[in-house]
Amino acid sequence: MLVAALCFGAASAQQALSIATGGTGGVYYPVGGGYAQIIDQFVDGYTAAVEVTNASVENVALISRGDSDFALVLADTALAAYEGSGRFGEGGELPQLANLRAITIAYTNAVHIITLADSGIESLEDLRGRRVSVGAPGSGTELSAETILNANGITYDEIDVQRLSVNETADALRDGAIDAGFWSGGVPTGGVLSLAETRQIRIVPITAEEAANVIAADSTFIRYTFPADAYRGISETSSVGTPNLLIAAAEMDEELAYEFTKALFENIGVVQGIHPSANETVPEIAVDSPIPLHAGAIRYFEEIGLTVPDHLRVD
Repeated sequence: MLVAALCFGAASAQQALSIATGGTGGVYYPVGGGYAQIIDQFVDGYTAAVEVTNASVENVALISRGDSDFALVLADTALAAYEGSGRFGEGGELPQLANLRAITIAYTNAVHIITLADSGIESLEDLRGRRVSVGAPGSGTELSAETILNANGITYDEIDVQRLSVNETADALRDGAIDAGFWSGGVPTGGVLSLAETRQIRIVPITAEEAANVIAADSTFIRYTFPADAYRGISETSSVGTPNLLIAAAEMDEELAYEFTKALFENIGVVQGIHPSANETVPEIAVDSPIPLHAGAIRYFEEIGLTVPDHLRVD
């Protein structure tokens, strides 16, 4: 009885953490599941659960309010929320969230503009007048879609805007309910893979000139090229991408942030075994974060010999 009581006491001492991700058809969800496994196995005193959300815009709010402990978010969303620009802060519909801190850069989200091969859509210009999903409401995909379109002279008034998740976008394309859909996610994304197995798809290219316009509008974007056969039947295709950040709130205990960061990089193979995007998760890219790093993460990076720039230190 004493042994049982001691075991119960140890189990009850475990503190539950929440990891905000995205929809089940995207990449955030399985990658977040890998982070949860690392916490369960390698961070003493904690367990973790993965939360299904509408992704980046919702996730930054969840972190700032303390409703989630860790989250994956697009860099452009995180920067806008931290600075109070765009949809965040004065003049926007959402508040500034200055307490966001990065743990690291996780991997790059590629902007997919997905259509069926026989749709007649071969360029951004071809989206005018068509039924286009710009991403789920409250998602980073929608922020990215609007930036890409506006930077190239296309407004929402010129397309029939639909707001669908990646799984809903794939279903709508399959059923002929939309003509094209935006998705910002790791490659490959499960929902897009499934669509490509039953329909011949095309990834609409973003030209070098169009990419330059996007990067001029938002410097968190980078050039990205889909490799041939990243999805069944597609050729090498130019696009843009946005780094994904793994974030926490400034208020998170420094020791917890340190222990998680250390466990993450020492056991990243757990996540790599779930999704290949985690091959990009290396400590060196953390110092390219567009928002400040958490003090606990900085402690780990300096411990392994990295130099953290002053502008990433605010706490």
